[in-house]
Amino acid sequence: MFGQKQVPRPEPDPDAPPGAEAAQVAEAPPPVAPLARPHASEGGEVLVRSDLFRVIRNGVFAAMNASAAVGKTREQMKPGVEQLVLDVAERERLNITLAEQGQIVGELLNDMFGLGPIEPLLADDTITDVLVNGPDQVWVERHGRLELTNCKFRDNTHVTNVAQRIAAGVGRRVDESSPMVDARLADGSRVNVVLPPLAIHGASISIRKFSKRNITLHRMSQQGNMSGAMATVLKLASTCRLNVIVSGGTGSGKTTLLNALSHFIGHGERTVTIEDAAELQLVQPHVVSLETRPENAEGLGAVTQRDLVRNALRMRPDRIILGETRGSEAFDVLQAMNTGHDGSMTTIHANTPRDGITRLESMVMMANGNLPLLSIRRQIASAVHMIVQIERMRDGMRRVTRITELVGMEGEVIITQDLFTFRYDASAYSEEVKGVFETGAVRPAFAARAAYYGLEDALLEAMRP
Repeated sequence: MFGQKQVPRPEPDPDAPPGAEAAQVAEAPPPVAPLARPHASEGGEVLVRSDLFRVIRNGVFAAMNASAAVGKTREQMKPGVEQLVLDVAERERLNITLAEQGQIVGELLNDMFGLGPIEPLLADDTITDVLVNGPDQVWVERHGRLELTNCKFRDNTHVTNVAQRIAAGVGRRVDESSPMVDARLADGSRVNVVLPPLAIHGASISIRKFSKRNITLHRMSQQGNMSGAMATVLKLASTCRLNVIVSGGTGSGKTTLLNALSHFIGHGERTVTIEDAAELQLVQPHVVSLETRPENAEGLGAVTQRDLVRNALRMRPDRIILGETRGSEAFDVLQAMNTGHDGSMTTIHANTPRDGITRLESMVMMANGNLPLLSIRRQIASAVHMIVQIERMRDGMRRVTRITELVGMEGEVIITQDLFTFRYDASAYSEEVKGVFETGAVRPAFAARAAYYGLEDALLEAMRP
């Protein structure tokens, strides 16, 4: 570990004149109190809070030429930071090993170019969520389960600085006057920040990491998220330009499934995406991505999803993809689906397809409270063709539990039929959820539409029990 060099006391010179010894002793540097250093048993997480790291960090930043660092990459700055660490350690008479030097240099570069102590977590492909609860707790979700890591921040100011750097990267701000913000990282990961006094125990940062793997319906069927027949039917639904709603709870994989469905949008179609924080990654060449904007310090300049949906209708889109429908924009989304923008998609928070329909009704009434409920239901039945329900189960696996078609109205009730369902096997209780994907013994209502695209035979083959 770190150690303090001991300065030897000079030996007296017998030939020196009287008083020289006292002068020689006075010139020797005074003893330095040993700095607090992390114990090996405590792990590396205490490094950023140790006195030694604080001394080296302050010395490096004081000696660094900030203007010379502008525009340089992490790799370009690394040799200079390594040299500065050695210079500060020599000046302060600190013994550091090569391993400790590498760890300190890494933490300093993470502070300069990354997100501090959580930077290694963002590079870990097995982690899907990073949750910072103040400076002392950093949790991650790995394989669908939460784990407490040994990462820590120096203090709450350190967490706040990282949060402000994230917000500034997308042209937003987060401070005491605006303590909440939705933002995104450069790789598309979604970030939510809440600062004190709203967050009582310190600044909170929630990062939903964007998967670097290209998740497709085929890969989801291989992983057991759905059956092969379900993947085929969803592929045909997207190809036939059905209006699809992906329904599910928080963290159930709605956006991932929406991305997978978007792979079957034709390359000759113009697609407009609308999100609070842009995270959809469409592979088509003709995509226009729109993002909402919060109000400024004066409370002006806000651009909502509803504003963007209305504007998108004037942009000659073939399809409109809304990242999440959560408010009055639901009315405009249904209008778009009913006015020639077939193949539009969105996500919604709901536990079942029937709950999703009820939520849509409520959100449309938020936009137009005078609209009769029967009129709203008729509009939903006409606009929405399919609801795909996805769920994160207790074993951490995301599964498509139901694919439901809306087939019309009977009286005042919207009629639905389940094309596929996931049946849980209650007799085989274990850590892993067991069950089977069952095919409904029904003819899909969009079979005629599939015939128009020459895909009816493929659809009926996929629906065969």
